[in-house]
Amino acid sequence: MTAVRQRLGPRRRSISLWVTLALMAAALVLVLPAAASHPEVSLPGSDFEIDTNANLKVDDPGSLDWANVSETRKADQPSGANDDSFGQGTKEDTAVPTVVNGSIPPQKSDLLHFGVYLETTASGARFLNLFWHRVQEPNGTTNMDFEFNKSSTLSANGVTPVRSAGDLLIQYDLAQGGTNPQLFLSRWVTSGPGSQCEASNSTPCWGTRSNLSAAGDAAGSINTSAIPAAQSEGLGDVSPRTFGEAQLDFDALTGGGCVPFGSAYLKSRSSDSFTAAVKDFIAPATLNLSTCGTITIIKHTNPGGLDQGFGFTSNIAGGSELSCSADATPASFTLNDAGTDTETCTNVPIGNYIVTEGADPTGFAFDDVTCVATGSGTGSQDGTVPKQANIAIVAGGDSVTCTYVNNQQLGAIKVTKTSSKTGNALAGATFSVSGPGGFSATLTTGADGTDCVDGLVFGSYTVTETAAPPGFVIDDTSGHPVTVNNNASCSADPYVGEETSFTDTPTADIQVRFKDGGSGETSGTISCDNTTGTTSTADTTGWDDTTTVTGIHAPVIVTCTIDIDP
Repeated sequence: MTAVRQRLGPRRRSISLWVTLALMAAALVLVLPAAASHPEVSLPGSDFEIDTNANLKVDDPGSLDWANVSETRKADQPSGANDDSFGQGTKEDTAVPTVVNGSIPPQKSDLLHFGVYLETTASGARFLNLFWHRVQEPNGTTNMDFEFNKSSTLSANGVTPVRSAGDLLIQYDLAQGGTNPQLFLSRWVTSGPGSQCEASNSTPCWGTRSNLSAAGDAAGSINTSAIPAAQSEGLGDVSPRTFGEAQLDFDALTGGGCVPFGSAYLKSRSSDSFTAAVKDFIAPATLNLSTCGTITIIKHTNPGGLDQGFGFTSNIAGGSELSCSADATPASFTLNDAGTDTETCTNVPIGNYIVTEGADPTGFAFDDVTCVATGSGTGSQDGTVPKQANIAIVAGGDSVTCTYVNNQQLGAIKVTKTSSKTGNALAGATFSVSGPGGFSATLTTGADGTDCVDGLVFGSYTVTETAAPPGFVIDDTSGHPVTVNNNASCSADPYVGEETSFTDTPTADIQVRFKDGGSGETSGTISCDNTTGTTSTADTTGWDDTTTVTGIHAPVIVTCTIDIDP
């Protein structure tokens, strides 16, 4: 069996002819397919149908057309007094077109709809597909211009965007009675000599236009027959020559670099002259049409939301279109989980990038970095440098998000209380602990003479004894400074946190009493000298004078003198 294939136009479509030779009775049998493929003018490699007789329905199984894609579509204002248009001699080079109402009669280039769809094939090729729809069949030439703008900032007319260098003007020109449009491209030029302009003598202007059709970078068609409403995807009944479509090699338009377009709009020229007045237009539709990728870096702490800055470095770079949220210069930026915890860089050119977290701040330890990618992009933790993420933007629209996590380090302080005389553990001593952020805690030693507090952020603390156990006095009333810089907990074994110790000195009491011998004729007074105890004097039952010295807590000789007057 032999297969014979026939190609129709630039797009591969085939019919098959099977020839079967039968030796029985020397018969020759020919088997023909039921129907041939639908003729198209689509660019090679595209699956989108740009039909020779333009329409919106899918004619070949497995193909794309306006009927089965989600395009960006915009409708014009209803025809009549409120229909907006350009006036006062506005031309293509007019940086801020004049917008007026009701100046387009229905028979003069009155627009209805336009649509935009960016096709990305499995091989990564991209094709920009466009359509326009107007009220009536033109009597003369058809001149439609699609303007693509990068900026979303509106110009002084409040309708059309401010033009930026590199904005695109796609010109769809069709001669009177013709069916094969020619497509041209001009770019907005903001500086330099006027010789680069298509029509003006000075910049800013639309640059010299190039013929995309002649270069094989564009193809288009119009409907030569009516399109019934049932097949028009909501456009209603479409008369002949009132619907046109086009396809452009998107990489040829953008040069393969990073070019984002935020909006597009359609306008009609009054003739095939580039300097002719621009008439009706359909206001800009918002687009997300970009040859660029997005890189997002997220900083999380554990526990979450801690107010701590983390420094990063990267080699993310690009032209004037690059935009990063946390820092205008993404080579160095800081993220904080309690504030700006995300750095998003849009309009990132295709390429390989690295993002590295800097040194751990005090009290934090790096945990890991994980990346999630969409499209053809990739992202992963470096195998040698753990804090480094390796990111690749491979195709337009790729997105890579990498999340860095640092664990907070928490420390502990253990207090030990012993007797200065015997070294024995002392229970019942109390301490105050103060530290960063107004931290405050109270500790009381147990039977082993210790107590501990943990969950402490790294920093400087002060531990002060506030009360000694019964029978002891505090040796040191000044606070002990303690620096917490070890990750530790009170329950860990072995304990690796911070420690500080205190001693208390045991005390002694003496009592001296004087009493008359029975004569009732003697008296006496007692006085004791001491430097560590507390002396009190009082009469007690049956005794004439009693002196008590309590809290004696140092090696000392206490001398008590009794003055007796017999």
